[in-house]
Amino acid sequence: MQFHTGHKYNPAVPDGVSGHRSTRVRPASDAPLRSDVASLIADRSRVRLLEGLSESAQNTILAAASYRRFSGHSVVASEGEPADHLFLVIKGSARYFVITPQGRKVYLLWLVPGEIFGGASLLAKPSDFLVSTEIAKNSSVCVWERKTIRSLATRYPRLVDNGLAIASDYLTWYLASHLGLLCHSARQRLAHVLVSLANGLGRKCPDGIQLDITNEQLANTANITLFTASRLLSEWQRRGAVAKSRGRVVLRRPERLILS
Repeated sequence: MQFHTGHKYNPAVPDGVSGHRSTRVRPASDAPLRSDVASLIADRSRVRLLEGLSESAQNTILAAASYRRFSGHSVVASEGEPADHLFLVIKGSARYFVITPQGRKVYLLWLVPGEIFGGASLLAKPSDFLVSTEIAKNSSVCVWERKTIRSLATRYPRLVDNGLAIASDYLTWYLASHLGLLCHSARQRLAHVLVSLANGLGRKCPDGIQLDITNEQLANTANITLFTASRLLSEWQRRGAVAKSRGRVVLRRPERLILS
């Protein structure tokens, strides 16, 4: 299996938007690439983009990608920019976000290894990114140029089917999130965010499940104020449901979040 690693990817970053940083691309080499990809596709069910494709087809598709490492908080895809690349997270994590007219950064869906972003690049009609995507922590991704992934989709139509299935899941997530905003309290939304992120991004530790996340990130994801997030976390910490330190939350008794 061969992977292209020689083309530097430098997406445009909008000027004057709070919270954006220039994308910093770390050098890539074949050794960590093979290790990261092999680890991810060892359980092929984790990579929904490649579901239903033969192993040889999967290898062909992966071989057509470039391999990139991005540092934490790098903005890889910017809202309104042409959707000219497709990305597959193979190590680390990423998250969708938007900037409101008032300049507030609102986090949307968090992405774990095996998930894609930039799916609009699969469409026949060129389009723009609907939201921005940033790397949550140092991560590795596979990147396909639009013309490359479109050519592969012609050869392997299952790629488009898989992309539509993923888009459907994202719409389902959006509907649930929107209904939660209308029907659920701030306490319920924050509890749901904590439990959901712990299931996807958390790491087991002696005291429970650890999340490397700040109060501000939790507040922006749950669409509540920073004050409310801090108050609820302090309350849950007193009850023994969580343990909070700077930039880190450990879920000790998740059931107490839901019942509180």
